Amino acid sequence: MLNRIIIMGRLTRDPELRRTQSGTAVTSFSLAVERDFRSQSGEKETDFIDVVAWRSTAEFVNKYFSKGRTAVVEGRLQIREWTDQEGRKRRSAEVVADNIYFGDSKRENSDNVSPYYSDYGPPPQRGGRESSPSSEFSGRASGGVSAPRGGYHNPSDFSDMGEDGELPF
Repeated sequence: MLNRIIIMGRLTRDPELRRTQSGTAVTSFSLAVERDFRSQSGEKETDFIDVVAWRSTAEFVNKYFSKGRTAVVEGRLQIREWTDQEGRKRRSAEVVADNIYFGDSKRENSDNVSPYYSDYGPPPQRGGRESSPSSEFSGRASGGVSAPRGGYHNPSDFSDMGEDGELPF
């Protein structure tokens, strides 16, 4: 069975960091995700998707993300069931985040932090290809550098690099 989801959107509100009774950090936020197609009326529709992150990922989100910031979330879909105050059974869907990436460019990200965070360690390497979902889904590599969609890009091909090895932006 497979339950993987990757979404990219803007935070609709600031993340709310809380702690469980045992002290585990948890944060929740909502992403506004535009659909790739237009409705019959010609307008783009937006879905508002609830996201929850745990432990150090929750602390990372709370520290570096705020309302309006673009985020790429990789995780699993979870359906929760509960009974409301009137005794009716309710259901809701949310994404439980495993990995969170900055979805906007480094120019907008003055925090100077890694564009990737996960409770499971560094991003997985996939045969030398870009491993950031933000590069696969937004045309940007982690941190806002334009990335080739076809795979590995030889660093020596960067003719704009200065002598100190810094990129010109």
